[in-house]
Amino acid sequence: MSEPKKLFIKTYGCQMNVYDSERMAEALGGQGYVETKSPDDADMILLNTCHIREKAAEKVYSELGRFKGLKADKPDLKIGVAGCVAQAEGEEIMRRQPLVDLVVGPQSYHRLPEMEAKTREGEKALDTDFPEEDKFEKLKNRPKAKRGPTAFLTVQEGCDKFCAFCVVPYTRGAEVSRPADRIIREAQDLVERGVREITLLGQNVNAYHGAGPNGDMTLAGLIWELNKVDGLERIRFTTSHPNDMDDALIEAHGTCDKLMPYLHLPVQSGSDKILKRMNRSHTAESYLRLIERIRDARPDILMSGDFIVGFPEETDEDFQATLDLVEEVKYGYAYSFKYSTRPGTPAAERPQVDAEVADERLQRLQAMITRHQREIQDSMVGQTVSVLFEKPGRQTGQMVGKSEYLHAVHVSDADVLSGDLHRVRIKSSGANSLGGELV
Repeated sequence: MSEPKKLFIKTYGCQMNVYDSERMAEALGGQGYVETKSPDDADMILLNTCHIREKAAEKVYSELGRFKGLKADKPDLKIGVAGCVAQAEGEEIMRRQPLVDLVVGPQSYHRLPEMEAKTREGEKALDTDFPEEDKFEKLKNRPKAKRGPTAFLTVQEGCDKFCAFCVVPYTRGAEVSRPADRIIREAQDLVERGVREITLLGQNVNAYHGAGPNGDMTLAGLIWELNKVDGLERIRFTTSHPNDMDDALIEAHGTCDKLMPYLHLPVQSGSDKILKRMNRSHTAESYLRLIERIRDARPDILMSGDFIVGFPEETDEDFQATLDLVEEVKYGYAYSFKYSTRPGTPAAERPQVDAEVADERLQRLQAMITRHQREIQDSMVGQTVSVLFEKPGRQTGQMVGKSEYLHAVHVSDADVLSGDLHRVRIKSSGANSLGGELV
């Protein structure tokens, strides 16, 4: 019996890329590949790339340069680039790095087996189309191996918002939602394999409008269908746009027991002028009133957000408006970045903020966010939370899991296993986690 071929995948970027990498591994599993954790003994290397951050393409070329020695020592080694950089760069990748054998965009992963076979014949393979067929249905079904207690499940891809700073509409395409019955089947399959919490993924997940039995179904409708899945204990979703947070979804946060009290709802700036230049189509005031409605529905909900600092033409007054919004919302988590130009986007052509000014603003914003995060985390001491345990902690006899609010929680000397769901009384608050004891 021949030895299986080995596949090494390096994943950059968001949770959707993590999900896509899993599916690519499954697709190539049908070609006799098994995953390896090291590129050194791989028969195929795939870089699943992200194009959101500055110089993303250059980082990929740098990574590819490190594989030249491997390719020289192992001529049969196949190297591929997938994901959003692949979609954006296309043939340029093969021109600049002749060692690359295949380039595949994020909508064409289901064609990987045919592309891999082509490379074995000594040909190059390039596919950055936006095919009409559903890649998820074409991909090989997930093998029935045991899974950890949490999993991602992509329900929607692409974006029609065209924010002035973002490349997603160009690399992932227009908004497309998967049919509800296929999502339910995949969720049931994950639960049968040990998953107890599912995070629904989409570039603009709350714009979900997938085909249902009685017409298009919204994200709220999908959540209520998933709520019926026996053995599924927790539901989350990310990433959302304020303009698509409809009444039914807000209500679900207050009435659906399996929907966790955590919501990632990016606003990007607190300045209406900057929001307009970003093409966000909402105001700071409308965002704050939306937060009020969500908290009315679920008072204990923990809010998370995204912020871009130093967007073109941002003044001190604009930045202060962002600080004011953050102070009012008090996020439990938030992700903040200094603006970086993305070629081909409208904002790239506008007057840029001085880098030192943007750095100083970012430090001030992050200090405020960190203070709020710590205050909220410290306030959990004395409370009882529900923890889904996932893995052993750093200390012997310790297990770590996530609360309903996504806080990392560890307990010591407790008889718990991965996948167990327990009530835990919080006793301490550390830098990045909470400590507690079973109730």
